Amino acid sequence: MVRRSAALGRTAAALLGALLAVLPAASARADSVRDAEWTLDALHAHDAWRTSQGAGVTVAVLDTGVDGTHPDLAGQVLPGNDLIGFGSGPGDSTWAKHGTGMAAIIAGHGHGPGYSQGVLGIAPRAKILPVRVILEEKDPRRDEARSSRGKAVPDGIRWAADHGAGVINLSLGDDSATAAPTADYDNAIQYALGKGVVVVASAGNGGEQADRASYPAAYPGVIAVAAVDRVGAHASFSTRRWYASVSAPGVDVILADPNRKYYEGWGTSPASAYVSGAVALIRSAYPKLSPAQIKQLLESTTRERPAGGRSDAVGTGLVDPAAALKAAAKLEPRAEAPTPAPSARRYFGAGPTITLSPAADSGGLGDGVAVTCALLGGVLVGAAALLWFRPRLGRSRRRATHGIPT
Repeated sequence: MVRRSAALGRTAAALLGALLAVLPAASARADSVRDAEWTLDALHAHDAWRTSQGAGVTVAVLDTGVDGTHPDLAGQVLPGNDLIGFGSGPGDSTWAKHGTGMAAIIAGHGHGPGYSQGVLGIAPRAKILPVRVILEEKDPRRDEARSSRGKAVPDGIRWAADHGAGVINLSLGDDSATAAPTADYDNAIQYALGKGVVVVASAGNGGEQADRASYPAAYPGVIAVAAVDRVGAHASFSTRRWYASVSAPGVDVILADPNRKYYEGWGTSPASAYVSGAVALIRSAYPKLSPAQIKQLLESTTRERPAGGRSDAVGTGLVDPAAALKAAAKLEPRAEAPTPAPSARRYFGAGPTITLSPAADSGGLGDGVAVTCALLGGVLVGAAALLWFRPRLGRSRRRATHGIPT
């Protein structure tokens, strides 16, 4: 999710926006783009490339489409699938902007002499499998696509898993007040994980609004990615939630565009793309590691770790592909049991450790139900313990307290 507007987080559509500024010299001197890619140094990419550059791995980019003719992506983009079937097309100003930007972050190889110009992705030898599941924010038919989006994304996840993807990048999400887990999404994600496909998603851009949970990031088994700035600090727009796995650069990130210009953008979309590229590096070097092992690798080898080792703001810290690759060399591949599915109700898992506020709970039952039920259960258990161990006052009293429900 690349951030575009102050209204971000209020609807699913808003989550895909971008605040973009054209680099003044980008079209004249593309090498200024490479100079501005601070993110590669932050991620220790050059150290990681000594071990892996993502060769042999296919990353599915479920997004607005990808411009495979872009010079930075030439030869990297495989034939994909369009699950929307209408809207803007190649050559239109509202086609594949977001998806192309994410694809270049993952697998861009640059262009020009020695490929020294343009965007260099984190996994420059990986392949991109484009799956069009949403339309650009300014696409004239965006509203029509919203009604089909609930089906297009899970269908896209399944399609990608069946067509060679080793990693699925979801730089998208829904953190609206009505967002909730659904069986279609969960089943599709569990299907992909069951086939050994790693699923990565944006944690959400609701950090300056209600910090509501974003889906699909909040599903079990997904690597949910928060955004940080140049110094590794939490980006204010990045959603703070219990499901955050790791963080990656999401501020002043250089994006390639089908119009052959380059932009600076910010959001958890590019953060997710960087982590998908990091996963591709690991998958290339150690193809037999399971999705759960790769997720654990990334979480256990981060830098800029928060106090206590983890926080809702940045997960376990800034992802470090080089450190993850080093640690992966010591692992033995293992089969994983299926990830438990979420509850059919509007909450699932253990829930966040937060203080509820009216703004955070404005969407109905939401995640507050999990917290409320947990607190109530704790009170009842505590009451039962006190009654059970208090001095016995007689047989009838013991019978009355013995059956207190928990």
